[in-house]
Amino acid sequence: MLVYPSSIDLSSRTLRFLTGQLTARRQEIGTRWRRLPAARQALLALAHLRCGDTYAQLAAGFDIGIATVYRYIREAVEALAALAPSLAEAMKTIRTKAFVILDGTLLPIDRIAADTPYYSGKHKRHGMNVQVLTDPFGRLLWASPALPGSTHDLTAARQHGIIEALADAGLKCWADKAYQGAGGPVRVPFRGRRLKRWKRRHNTTHAKIRCLGERAMATIKGWRLLRKLRCSTNRITDVVKAVLVLQHASA
Repeated sequence: MLVYPSSIDLSSRTLRFLTGQLTARRQEIGTRWRRLPAARQALLALAHLRCGDTYAQLAAGFDIGIATVYRYIREAVEALAALAPSLAEAMKTIRTKAFVILDGTLLPIDRIAADTPYYSGKHKRHGMNVQVLTDPFGRLLWASPALPGSTHDLTAARQHGIIEALADAGLKCWADKAYQGAGGPVRVPFRGRRLKRWKRRHNTTHAKIRCLGERAMATIKGWRLLRKLRCSTNRITDVVKAVLVLQHASA
């Protein structure tokens, strides 16, 4: 197999952060020897998450077996996911913001037509639904556990307790039409084609505020692994949490 050099568009601070977490984990479990030092394992995990490199590509590039690549990546993802804040913990930071933006995204997965729960009628593809909260500047604050793609955004927000948490904090929230009927602190645009002028002006202003949340979606999709997930759906939540932690570490 041919091996070629590659690059990862992340800062060295991100690498040092993950290296520190893996070093602490090795000390905790009493690891004596590994094929790769912690820094190389961290680089391998970042190449997978950021660039979407496959296990076979990483095995060739790092001169280790595919099974070892799988174990190293899983260990790194689990170590990072354990650091991800819950919604209650994230609300401590969210309460300091003037308002937040709520949006949902579909992470594509490789599933067949028979896997109905994962098929999104809106996007016409299989995937996992993830809810995201961002600050007024579009910076990623929190990402929810992944639900099957057929789950409606409003249903997902209620299931995760997002609306109740925002209401308890007395915080305003901007969202799109998918959250019609959420009530409480969630502000949504008016629906319909023949709207009165003041309603159209409201929708225009609302869109200017809410569109900043798309920056967070672009940030998430910047991790190329999330553009097409081929792992078990049971592991996707941990992958999303790992990406959230790394994104905060690199900010």
